[in-house]
Amino acid sequence: MILFLSYKYLIKRLLFLFEAESVHNFVIKAGEITGNTYLNTLFWEIFSKNYPNIEQNIAGIKFKNPIGLAAGFDYDGRLTQILPSFDFGFETIGTITNLPYKGNVKPRLGRLPKSKSLMVNKGFKNLGAVKTAEKLAGQTFKIPLGISIGQTNQKGKKIERSEIRRRRTAIEDILSAFRIFEYSNIKSSYYELNISCPNLFGNISFYPLKNLDELLTSVDGLKIKKPIFVKMPINQTNNEILKMLDVITRHKIAGVIFGNLQKNRNDSSLLSEEVKKFKKGGFSGKPTERRSNELITLAYRHYKNRLLIIGCGGIFNAEDAYRKIKLGASLLQLITGLIYEGPTLVYEINRELSKFVKKDGFKNISEAIGSEVN
Repeated sequence: MILFLSYKYLIKRLLFLFEAESVHNFVIKAGEITGNTYLNTLFWEIFSKNYPNIEQNIAGIKFKNPIGLAAGFDYDGRLTQILPSFDFGFETIGTITNLPYKGNVKPRLGRLPKSKSLMVNKGFKNLGAVKTAEKLAGQTFKIPLGISIGQTNQKGKKIERSEIRRRRTAIEDILSAFRIFEYSNIKSSYYELNISCPNLFGNISFYPLKNLDELLTSVDGLKIKKPIFVKMPINQTNNEILKMLDVITRHKIAGVIFGNLQKNRNDSSLLSEEVKKFKKGGFSGKPTERRSNELITLAYRHYKNRLLIIGCGGIFNAEDAYRKIKLGASLLQLITGLIYEGPTLVYEINRELSKFVKKDGFKNISEAIGSEVN
């Protein structure tokens, strides 16, 4: 346990000496192996705790706590057995696409330590829906498992000149991935529809309202019973986001996630000397926090009775997490904070959230949702 407690002062410094994606691959492999050993049971006994005042039943799903792993980390579904032992309340794998993709040209990951951020340029690197479904079929999961679905990255493929054909092809591609998972024997709890990846080649955008409406109408036609959450961008204006949310509420969508990567390389939260190291990619972590919080508040004010809101971006401690909840998020997701703060972060956040809820006089964390929004 000393190794985990010394993560920030020893282990992280050692890991950060190596290229970011290589470390990521090593951690994923180590986590997958550990998930099938006696160490998993040991970690479960130490780090997996139950705090009744942060448990919730949302969209027909029981969450032991509000902290989940966001899509973009476990894109092959290899950490499903180990994450519960580190006190995660749920996990999203992917983003998964209909066809496999090996990933964009390297670098696909990079660190911006002073900005508390990661450069991300994976472009939906994944095994594809068929292989992922085969891998997950028949497994059991201790926490709710979600599958993030997006459109296949088309780099290197012939792209239709007609915008209408491109849109229809992209929609059918997404529907095909949904069908594969729906017809598979996978005990998943929900889906995410990722319309906001900034690192794809030649794909149709679903930000335009007409395109978004056509996509969601097609997804409605699948008659999926599990909740579907839409992963939203953060670089659109408030007015654009509200118009998108208006479209979303016309369809069978349970909620939205705010949000995805920071695409503005000139954002004040990013240090220019760190950004200059990377020619492509979006940025996670603290550079997403301010806008994520603004959009959580915006969505809660206008759609709190119609959409569940999941907060994602810049969560590095319990204070960050609780603020998102009080601004209107019912659930939370993280990745970057875990990398910078270490594997005990979720355990620490949940412990403190339980204290915050009790201190503020709430019987359950659900009472704190949106409590700071007028």
